[in-house]
Amino acid sequence: MGKVVNNILYNPAAAKKSANLSINADLLQQAKQLNINLSQTLELHLAEILRQARRSQWLAENQNALDEYNCRIESHGTFGDGLRRF
Repeated sequence: MGKVVNNILYNPAAAKKSANLSINADLLQQAKQLNINLSQTLELHLAEILRQARRSQWLAENQNALDEYNCRIESHGTFGDGLRRF
């Protein structure tokens, strides 16, 4: 199985694959001077971007159901509303 990083499941044991990227030369130079691992940094930030994109996609796909639920709660309240003492 994979592991959860920033709320996204991925397989850290998956094979590495090379990718041809273009990056701002100044950013690259500064990263190298600070010994920043570009591959690791990209993986971490890409996982976060994927998490955010999947969250947005889920919200868009489920917006009607969420709206209907909220409308029902506004009209009828929740199950325990009559039992609360606060």
